[in-house]
Amino acid sequence: MGKLQRRLDDGLTLWVRQLAWYHATPKPDPNSKRGKVEPAAPRLSRIETAKQRKTEPRMPPNPAPHFTDWLIELGISEAAGMGAAPLSWREIEAWSSGTGVRPEPWEKRLLRRLSAIYLAEGRLAESEHCPPPWRMGVTAREREVEEAQLRSVLG
Repeated sequence: MGKLQRRLDDGLTLWVRQLAWYHATPKPDPNSKRGKVEPAAPRLSRIETAKQRKTEPRMPPNPAPHFTDWLIELGISEAAGMGAAPLSWREIEAWSSGTGVRPEPWEKRLLRRLSAIYLAEGRLAESEHCPPPWRMGVTAREREVEEAQLRSVLG
């Protein structure tokens, strides 16, 4: 793999991991007191929580937006048995044939690998203590939201 492909691969991997982290619905540790109590309301994904707080989800730089557009158009993953599975070669070929987009073989391999990375990160991110794969400095809006929550708890 060349340097350019490696940088592209690293950047896309980070972007997809961050996307999966936002799409995950955090759950408390099942061995904790909170984990044994049934929640009063349905849990929200991190992206839904960000929207509710009116904070903008922060994503790392995307080195190839057309590539992530392809992945999202493909569906990122596919249904399989009792859950989700990485995109299959058949699914990628059907998408390519149907859309007229002709990715190179290495691009097809990367699409499939990114799909698997998305699913793996999504499973890890279900832990409420899972840190985001990428983080920038805290914005003024995020600070305001956190301070408001702290004031509501402490009075």
